Amino acid sequence: MDEDRLNMAIRKFLKEVGVTSQREIERIVREGAAQGGALRLRMTLTSQDAPTLRHLVDTTIDLH
Repeated sequence: MDEDRLNMAIRKFLKEVGVTSQREIERIVREGAAQGGALRLRMTLTSQDAPTLRHLVDTTIDLH
């Protein structure tokens, strides 16, 4: 795979993850399912084809 095709495939994946994740976070907040004034989030990136890939992103969103 050439660099441009790889870059586009990665961007497409990240866009899908970003859009669907945002929708789910908004849904949880709208439904009042988040406890307290903050929403702690963790995203884990793994791959069945690359077992050594494990990337964690942790953040907290203030709901006030």
